[in-house]
Amino acid sequence: MTIKLQSRCTPASLCRFSAWMVAAWLSGCATQTMSYEDVAEPAPVRLPPTHVYFYPAAGQTTEQQERDRFDCYLWAVKQTGYDPSQPPQVENKHLEVVSVPPSGQDTVVGAFSGAMLGAAVARPRDSGEGALVGAILGALVGAASDTARQDQAQAVQQRHYRRAAQGYDQIEQRANDYRRAMAACLEGRGYTVH
Repeated sequence: MTIKLQSRCTPASLCRFSAWMVAAWLSGCATQTMSYEDVAEPAPVRLPPTHVYFYPAAGQTTEQQERDRFDCYLWAVKQTGYDPSQPPQVENKHLEVVSVPPSGQDTVVGAFSGAMLGAAVARPRDSGEGALVGAILGALVGAASDTARQDQAQAVQQRHYRRAAQGYDQIEQRANDYRRAMAACLEGRGYTVH
């Protein structure tokens, strides 16, 4: 007995092959990237106050007060490395992290790809049901991908905010050190400091 196998290219098999190719191409389009945008002009940075109020406790003249204030200013700058007359450069750039492609695109691509694959692998009479199941599963996978991309964008945004806050905290600490040094110097020269 001889069995002959014939390979026939039917419209249904051609449709399935096309569906596989389109689904493979569409799923390759979903990449995870981030885009960084300046969304507004940077707001001016409010630098910490460095003014020290002092009063002559030993009858110092106005000229002596000015000399002592200037000498203490120079000494405080030397001790702390912070000069209030030359405020440090603070990066105050408002940065917004945006995920590319936009949120929801992977859900749509997943649903479409899943529907195409579901219809392609199902029996011809069950292609509608296969497309529905594939669309649901594809949408779930795509939604998970969208959520992961959004979470990653938010994590990058939070790192940027933390880095900016740390920079300001360091400047504030240096300004506090300057004020303490200035107060110590003026108290040593016979002034009452508030």
